[in-house]
Amino acid sequence: MLRLKRLLVFTLFAMCAITAFSFWATRQPGADAGGALSPPPRAGAELDTLSAGITTAVNVTQSPDAQWLTQAAARTGIPARALQAYVAAAVRANDSAPACGIGWNTVAAVGAVESGHGTYGGSSLNTAGQATGPIVGPSLNGVGFAAIPDTDAGALDGDARWDHAVGPMQFIPSTWELAGRDGNGDGTADPFNIDDAALSAATYLCAHGRDLSTAQGWTDAVYAYNQSDPYIRQVRTQAKAYAVKAGTAE
Repeated sequence: MLRLKRLLVFTLFAMCAITAFSFWATRQPGADAGGALSPPPRAGAELDTLSAGITTAVNVTQSPDAQWLTQAAARTGIPARALQAYVAAAVRANDSAPACGIGWNTVAAVGAVESGHGTYGGSSLNTAGQATGPIVGPSLNGVGFAAIPDTDAGALDGDARWDHAVGPMQFIPSTWELAGRDGNGDGTADPFNIDDAALSAATYLCAHGRDLSTAQGWTDAVYAYNQSDPYIRQVRTQAKAYAVKAGTAE
């Protein structure tokens, strides 16, 4: 009888341990209850040198062909100036980290979810890629969001008490300090400029040797940007839609 009780206790303990491990394994960064999500198709683009009156400060990298850009913007609903920045950012990120394999549609999907391609709060992007109005997210004061005390003395978000995500790609000031890049070659990394913000986002997604052509690599990349399973699914759905609408899935 004692042996039977011990056997039952051991069996119960083993089942609990297995259940706990299974839950832990499926809740690792970037995974939802079903594990890593398959990456969206990688959208391609027809490239040309920067031209056609849509300018950055310096011609620093390849940009979409003008005709392709016009057609893809119309098909996807992405403002042409934002789409130009997303494509250029993906090109540069892949040049810097060839194993990354990021598609412009993933960068664009993040931009769509974060700020509607720079239209949050009634803003828009001018021809230089600059936000015409302040794109500043809610106060990260712990009410409905994480509590993140101010890290930049309000320099970027105008709040010296709590941080706010800023710009078209919604970087927290402390993250921008580490990840901000100068995408348009004007010598300044500005989170309110779409060239700078898009390149910074693409570089951030590609960090730590991630391979975004794999399920785990893509899921971990987007999870690193925002630790939310619904967010990951929303970005994935949007990225897939952009690849289909653009008609350039690789």
